[in-house]
Amino acid sequence: MYKYEIIIYWSEEDGLYITEVPELPGCMADGKTYEEALKNTQKIIEEWIETAKELGREIPKPKGRLMYA
Repeated sequence: MYKYEIIIYWSEEDGLYITEVPELPGCMADGKTYEEALKNTQKIIEEWIETAKELGREIPKPKGRLMYA
């Protein structure tokens, strides 16, 4: 289980829960239920990290809760 902050919101347009992982650029997932969206996000985080390793890119360390203005 990764410890990156995950933002979850309901999208009326898509009829799905959408997740974003702000510390991993472009890392997003969705799901029909809240739980499915979280499960899909964990998989996407794994894939994001795997791809970054393959490309020799830096993997950000989880910072925990981010503050937004």
